[in-house]
Amino acid sequence: MLNFDPTQANSRLWGDVVKNLNPYIPGEQPKHANLCKLNTNENPFPPSPKVAEAIAQAISNQAENLRLYPAPESDELRATLANVYQLDKNQIFVGNGSDEVLAHIFACFFVKNLPVLTPEIGYSFYPVYADTFGINLKKVALKQDFSIDINDYNQPNSGIIFANPNAPTGILLDLENIKILLKNNPNSVVVVDEAYIDFAENPSSAISLIHEFDNLIVSQTFSKSRSLAGLRVGMAFANPSLIEALNRYKNSFNSYPIDRLAQAGAVASLQDTVYFQDCCQKVIALRQALVKNLTDLGFDVLPSQANFVFAKPPSQYGETKQVFEKLREQGVIVRHFNSTKIADYLRITIGTQAQNQRLINVLREFVPL
Repeated sequence: MLNFDPTQANSRLWGDVVKNLNPYIPGEQPKHANLCKLNTNENPFPPSPKVAEAIAQAISNQAENLRLYPAPESDELRATLANVYQLDKNQIFVGNGSDEVLAHIFACFFVKNLPVLTPEIGYSFYPVYADTFGINLKKVALKQDFSIDINDYNQPNSGIIFANPNAPTGILLDLENIKILLKNNPNSVVVVDEAYIDFAENPSSAISLIHEFDNLIVSQTFSKSRSLAGLRVGMAFANPSLIEALNRYKNSFNSYPIDRLAQAGAVASLQDTVYFQDCCQKVIALRQALVKNLTDLGFDVLPSQANFVFAKPPSQYGETKQVFEKLREQGVIVRHFNSTKIADYLRITIGTQAQNQRLINVLREFVPL
C-alpha cells in the first residue's frame, strides 16, 4: 500500500493546463454567527415562496423520478424563459449557473487567433476562462470615470465580453452604445454579461437587440435578482446558430447540467412576476439610501446600477485596506480588491436595511462626527 500524504502532494502528475492556472477566488463564505455579510452580491431577500413550494411538490409527487436523469435541454424552463422574454426556445441556452454558461461561451467562440477584448476592470473570472482555454485576453482601459469607451474596441479581435452593469464598478453601458459596438464588430461574438441588469433603475436588457444582431450573446443568472444563488441556474440568449454551438459543446461536456429540483424552482421563480419586481425595487431603494448615507460620510460612490456599490472612503479613514480590515473586526464583511486602479475602493453588497445601517454605524465609529 502506498504511503500517500495529501499534505505533501505536488504537481508531478498534473497536466500542463492545470499547472499554469490561477483559479478564480470567490467571495468568502464565512460560517461565524452574527456576521453582516456584504461581500458576495447575494440578494438580501429570500426567493419567491413559490420556489420552495415547487421544489417540495416535485419531491412529494415525483420522488420516484429522482432516479431518472433530468430533461437534458431543460425544455420547460426554456419554454418559460421564452414566454417571459418573448423569444423562441431555440434562442435560449441554460446551464449550471452563469459561470458555466460563460465558460461554454469562451470555449465555443473565443478560441481563435485574435485576442478577446474585455475591460481592464471587470469580472475576475474572465481571465481564468482565458487561461483555461488558452485564449489571449486583451484588457482595454476604462475612462477616468471607470466607464467603457466603445471606440477603444475598434481593433482586431475574435470576441468582446463585458459585464453590464460592470463588476465591480456597477456602471451601466446604455443600449445605444452597445448597438454601435455590435455594428463595429460584425465578425466577432459580443457577450453582454447581464448578471445585475434587473437592479438598474431603468433596466434595458440587450436581449431586445438579439433579433437585430446575429453576433450578440446576452448572459443572465438566477443568482442575483431572483435570489437563487444556491440553485445554480444561468442562461444565455442569442440567435439559434449561436445557441446550437453552445448545445453542441454542452453535450460534449455534460448533457444534464440542471437537476430536476433546480429546474422546478427556476420555473416557479419566473412565474412569480409580482414578487420578482417588488424584490428588485426594494433593492434599488436600499441602494439609493446606502449611497446617500455613504456620501454623507464623505465616501466617493460610483453611480451603481447593480445590487452593490463601489465606494472610496475619505482620506480621514486611512487606507482602504485598513477600513476593510476594521470593518471585518466589527463583523461587517465587504470586498476589497488589491488591483492597482481599484485598491482605494470597497465593493459593498446591498443588504437589508438593518445590515446597511449596521455598516453605517460601524463606519461612523471610525471617525466620530
